[in-house]
Amino acid sequence: MSESKTANAQKIAGASTTVVSAKPVVLSAPGRGEDLQVRVSAPATGGDLPVIVFSHGFGWSMHGYAPLADFWAAHGFVVIQPTHLDSRTLGLAAEDPRTPRIWRFRIEDLKRVLDGLDILEAAVPGLAGRLDRSRIAVAGHSWGAQTASTLLGARVLDSDGVPGEDMSDPRVKAGVLLALTGLGDDLTPFAAEHLPFMKPSFDTMTAPALIVAGDNDQSHLSTRGPDWFTDPYTYSPGSKSLLTLFGAEHSLGGIPGYEVAETTDESPARVALIQQLTTAFLRSALYPEDTSWKAAATALAGDPNPLGKLRSK
Repeated sequence: MSESKTANAQKIAGASTTVVSAKPVVLSAPGRGEDLQVRVSAPATGGDLPVIVFSHGFGWSMHGYAPLADFWAAHGFVVIQPTHLDSRTLGLAAEDPRTPRIWRFRIEDLKRVLDGLDILEAAVPGLAGRLDRSRIAVAGHSWGAQTASTLLGARVLDSDGVPGEDMSDPRVKAGVLLALTGLGDDLTPFAAEHLPFMKPSFDTMTAPALIVAGDNDQSHLSTRGPDWFTDPYTYSPGSKSLLTLFGAEHSLGGIPGYEVAETTDESPARVALIQQLTTAFLRSALYPEDTSWKAAATALAGDPNPLGKLRSK
């Protein structure tokens, strides 16, 4: 292993490092109505850096999710956060003609990021030439998890129950899906009428993924209980793991940000567990020889007072 790869492996496995960040980096986006604003965070040193493209939840932006983005970057990943059109920072009106297609624009945003890696890399001082384009993952929370899941192979069913377009991306090797909503069979009347894209099929979501669900996450979009958020694990094939967090609600302890109003279940310990397990999972998913995930799973299983439980298939 080269010196740079060794240093990077140490960062991801253990000690954190200084992070450099640039925002907004602007990618041209014809047909979107607004150019795409992106934040890029990266370790200050090291080479052959793996990449995480992160999709935020409804209303958020590239400024959010610091507990995850900062941690991942400090442990060896380049973290790229686009601001989607539903962001409160953009103030898109409900009657805007783009509104019904925001879910599609979101997916296009992630692919635009992958297409624009050269521009994004050049925007961060000292980052040029340090990305490993063969090791790319996607991650997302809530609506962002739905967005990210399509690049891993999930599809949206049409009104007749037929899977729509395949929007998976071969550049993406793995994913972390946080509070990803389940099947569309149990939507509330409001969700069924206004959110037709919330009818996923996970049958072709074959890429390796860690699904994270809270066992106290009661969505107002579903008539089912918190087990709705375990559907992506239950109904997808391939290498998957499910982390169920005890007592966690939709913010999973506070991953959208520090001390934000939307967090109803604040738990620094729970956030720390998510930081550690997602990092270990992505490390081992992108580097098959790496044992971080096995070690993290063993540690959780042996914890006398665990904050959650893990299943894998």
